[in-house]
Amino acid sequence: MAPTLADEHTATAATAPAPPAPAALPRRTRLFALPEVRWAALSALAFLIAFPLDLAGAPAWAWGPLYAVCYAAGGWEPGWAGLTALRERTLDVDLLMVVAAIGAAAIGQYLDGGLLIVIFAVSGALEALATRRTEDSVRGLLDLAPSTAVRLTTDGEETVAATALAVGDTVLVRPGERLPADGTVLEGASEVDQASITGEPLPAEKRSGDTVFAGTLNGTGALRVRVDADASESVIARIVTMVEEASGTKAPTQLFIEKIEQRYSVGVVVATLALFAVPLAFGAALTPTLLRAMTFMIVASPCAVVLATMPPLLSAIANAGRHGVLVKSAVAMERLGSVTRVAMDKTGTLTEGTPRVAAVRALPGFDEDEALAAAAAAELPSEHPLARAVVTAARDRGLRPADATDFSSVPGRGVRATVAGRTVQVGSPTGLLTDAADPGGTAAAGKAVAEYEEDGRTAVVVLIDGAPAAVLALADRLRPGAPRAVARLRALAGAEPALLTGDNGRTAARTAEESGMTDVRAGLLPEDKGAAVRAWQEEGERVLVVGDGVNDAPALAAADSGVAMGRAGSDLALETADAVVVRDEIGAVPTVVALSRRARQLVKQNLVIASVCIGGLVVWDLAGHLPLPLGVLGHEGSTVLVGLNGLRLLRTAAWRRAAA
Repeated sequence: MAPTLADEHTATAATAPAPPAPAALPRRTRLFALPEVRWAALSALAFLIAFPLDLAGAPAWAWGPLYAVCYAAGGWEPGWAGLTALRERTLDVDLLMVVAAIGAAAIGQYLDGGLLIVIFAVSGALEALATRRTEDSVRGLLDLAPSTAVRLTTDGEETVAATALAVGDTVLVRPGERLPADGTVLEGASEVDQASITGEPLPAEKRSGDTVFAGTLNGTGALRVRVDADASESVIARIVTMVEEASGTKAPTQLFIEKIEQRYSVGVVVATLALFAVPLAFGAALTPTLLRAMTFMIVASPCAVVLATMPPLLSAIANAGRHGVLVKSAVAMERLGSVTRVAMDKTGTLTEGTPRVAAVRALPGFDEDEALAAAAAAELPSEHPLARAVVTAARDRGLRPADATDFSSVPGRGVRATVAGRTVQVGSPTGLLTDAADPGGTAAAGKAVAEYEEDGRTAVVVLIDGAPAAVLALADRLRPGAPRAVARLRALAGAEPALLTGDNGRTAARTAEESGMTDVRAGLLPEDKGAAVRAWQEEGERVLVVGDGVNDAPALAAADSGVAMGRAGSDLALETADAVVVRDEIGAVPTVVALSRRARQLVKQNLVIASVCIGGLVVWDLAGHLPLPLGVLGHEGSTVLVGLNGLRLLRTAAWRRAAA
């Protein structure tokens, strides 16, 4: 006969709950495991060695082979991609850049060509690395669900692969274990940490009839759970699918130059060929004709346009990095400044993600410090998040918890211990107030509990020798600066920010009120957050999502831009997001958006400067005779000018202005 749940609970109660199994280490691709990174590193290294030798006037044999390595290592992949596109009757900027680099080398401008090659090679390597790291985190998400499960049968228990569970099976989940499948509790009571799915900061009490999710962590009680979904249809599996689909199908936002690359590339190639072929057809000499065509290609090459785009964005990335915000690419930095709608998670994003005692209400016959000290002493042996909050609150008041004996913990009720000869109980109002000995104190406690819960806080009751002593209100504290950050994001986007959370409606409403938000959507599963983002995008909005957990990953992947809070953020959220706030300063989010907008303005300024310079040189070459040295000088001058203009965003003052 299979053991009963009471037997199972008795067996586990005699010993300490099993500690949670250590999370599997993320299977991260090493930096140099990608060929794109290795080729880009070789190209950049060769360029960095050749560059000072070239400037110092060293003989050509010293730096020439190094430039050759730079060109070959960094240029063969974009060149091959350009030829592949050419076979499909398209001409992209990759091939044009390689041709321009080769053309520059053909007339002795090795430095120009090498710089173009390195820029493209490094950009491609960063993109490949970001893509692979996201794939790693998606695969690592599957490690949240255990690989095996204890299935109950008429003959007893059997350990099976979690993927072998079928709908209708009954599984036993012991204390400290992760749930192997989505299902419904049939028997037992416990607290389940389901922050990875719903984002709730506190473990949720689970009893018969409640829904549980695969990958969530069971607390101190044993549960019998009926499997309601196959492994491939669990919430965790659906998160993986949604992130993969969003990452694979979301059209990449291109840099300004890439938006016109096809027409620009075709135009330059056609014009160069025409400048070479037409004069020859009318009997012009080969050498001057070739020199003029090559001069045209050099002055018309998009070097200045590329540098018009990249320095402002890279400078903004560097400046943000110095202030604790890591933006993963120039494309991501450009996208941040274009958002028109902002959606934010609650727990760990607007709030700190850690419960704290917000209020202590002493009941007749007791004072606050007495009740809090007794509660902290009883909770001291417990590892429950609420217990840590109570102990921290007592220590913050300078109270030293006394030693407790006869400690016990009952799922759904709380803890019980003997403190200084008195019996102290701390736990759920539902579980404790029904057994309280003092009717007057019970009524006062019930009133306090109702007020706290109506305000979106979690209420905890303290009994001393059976009499209600106090009611503690616990809440997740708002991050410093959250209201100002919300107000700035509202002004930058021009629309009301939305709060998307899996937490309950009352708690969400309280957080929204404190932070100044009016658009609140609570009780959302990860797929609901992703659906909300896609609905905005269908309306033409460019959406920024700010989050930190696994449950935010589908929305972060689907959004036009995603920012993750880095200190406690999940691996999947950190890899899926376009930017990471390392120091968890919520005020950095609107600042980096404002900095991105400033970078976009400088890009547009640079494009105007580059276009005017290129246009003037091209007209000169077509309408008159532009000497090659003067053409190179004008080309290099425009390149240097736009580069210096973009570097203005490196200054600390640029971040201060963005934060104002």
